[in-house]
Amino acid sequence: MKTIICDIDGTIFKYQGGTPEVTNNRVEPLPGVIQQMNQWEMEGSRIIIITGRRESLREKTEKDLQRFGIPYDVLLMGYADSGRVLINDEGSKTKAHAVSLERDKGFKGYDWRKVGLTLYPRPTKNEILNGF
Repeated sequence: MKTIICDIDGTIFKYQGGTPEVTNNRVEPLPGVIQQMNQWEMEGSRIIIITGRRESLREKTEKDLQRFGIPYDVLLMGYADSGRVLINDEGSKTKAHAVSLERDKGFKGYDWRKVGLTLYPRPTKNEILNGF
């Protein structure tokens, strides 16, 4: 079972700015996010969502995630994104990876197999032959 830690703004939902924008605007899921997150959840992955959003936005954030059917196990609020570092031990294989996605591009176009995750939808034979 994998543990996936994922940011919200600019990664799951289109980036909107600070607290006033998040509070007053409707969120928009980015391409491929809903399907990919549900695929990982069905495979048994634990999903931790982390955000710099203030704790006062928890209720809205939870409602937005539920409205779009985005699964998660833990929601960490108030962890500013001025820099996040994952530290893990390395045994006989690499157990921790970091993926930096371009803001507001969503999950489509990234080959999640590079970090040991499955890809949704599964690539066609043609895509595999052409290097995805």
